[in-house]
Amino acid sequence: MTGLNVLELRGLGKRYGDQWALRDCTLALPAGRVVGLVGPNGAGKTTLLQLAVGMLAPSAGEIALFGRDPREAKSVLPRIGFVAQDSPLYRTFSVADTLTLCRLLNARFDEAWARDRLGKLRIPLERKVGELSGGQRAQVALAVALGKRPEFLVLDEPVASLDPLARREFLTALMDAVAEDGISVVLSSHLLADVEHSCDYLILLMAAEVRLDGDLDDLLAAHRLLVGPRKRATAGGGIAAVVRESHSDRQSTLLVRIDGPILDPAWLVHEVDLEELVLAYMVEQHEPRLRSLPRLEANG
Repeated sequence: MTGLNVLELRGLGKRYGDQWALRDCTLALPAGRVVGLVGPNGAGKTTLLQLAVGMLAPSAGEIALFGRDPREAKSVLPRIGFVAQDSPLYRTFSVADTLTLCRLLNARFDEAWARDRLGKLRIPLERKVGELSGGQRAQVALAVALGKRPEFLVLDEPVASLDPLARREFLTALMDAVAEDGISVVLSSHLLADVEHSCDYLILLMAAEVRLDGDLDDLLAAHRLLVGPRKRATAGGGIAAVVRESHSDRQSTLLVRIDGPILDPAWLVHEVDLEELVLAYMVEQHEPRLRSLPRLEANG
């Protein structure tokens, strides 16, 4: 592992019986980035996250978190913060008792910081967790994770069940923590707008395999939407590969990966947003991964 990467996976796979939940996953995630992990249900996102933090043992391949195997190195666990789906907490505990328990279970849990943070959010410490709203529980779970002062924070669909206001407040709190401490984050989410606004690196999982990964701005810059008269398009003239195409009687619309300016003047060329990019690759889920796509990682 290099000093620039917080997490490295090499041929990583997890199999249950004869079914692969994750297969042949090779990634190098730069430190200090906010990574968006996207893909349909059953793509392997939760499996990837649980492997990354040592909750599961891989069936194949290798994993290094801070250069160490997360299941074998006791020094790794205190450096990780993890928020699972639905913010699992002891619902009969008060918020204050939850923070006290975390202090007792974690060698470097900053209880005073977590109390102050929740106080600023006006979350009553004496109230039981089960009496809080979904947004408040999510904020408590985030405070618990951040109270460890982690270097690597993993969030598995933390805002999926929240209303828009609670979701925005959660993500604002997350980005404040990133700005304050410079931690590395992986955020799994179905909500592409949240990923686009919060993340600067993207991983797309499809059918247990990585289909796309790299710096978000670089990935968007490497793709274009072409609209023009009905015709087929092949590689060449600035088109490296056609990711998705649709045709009407008179018009063709293509999402393409480019390797230079589009030379055919018949095409109207448009930039793509994250939703267009991700959905194009998801629609083509039965096609093999574009192995020729360059690994677009952060510079420096």
